[in-house]
Amino acid sequence: MQQQALMTGTDRSTRAMVSSKDVNGTAVYSPGGDHLGHVDHLMIDKASGQIGYAVMAFGGFLGVGQDHTPVPWRKLRFDTGLGGYVTDITRDQLEKAPKPPADWSESHAWRQRAYDYYGMPYYW
Repeated sequence: MQQQALMTGTDRSTRAMVSSKDVNGTAVYSPGGDHLGHVDHLMIDKASGQIGYAVMAFGGFLGVGQDHTPVPWRKLRFDTGLGGYVTDITRDQLEKAPKPPADWSESHAWRQRAYDYYGMPYYW
């Protein structure tokens, strides 16, 4: 249908709205254009509907040995020229980020610690 045609091709990087399925796998770059990793998936706060985190995959080689770490969604901004997200988070910060506990998505204390680590105001 007509709506499907709007969601294909190069339009994806210039539309105001984007599907979560299109965000998954999108590259993340440093301000200098260095590839840091990619968005693995998003974490959405059920109560507020806000995106709390982008879980980034980084490191490893060809997907083997990758680490995953949640970063505050507001630390990413889409760059149409790169076709990916840009962040001021450094590779070193990603590697030294607080390791989330098994129940991190349910732990308010960990969410607070992660936002403090990245110097971001809380979304809640």
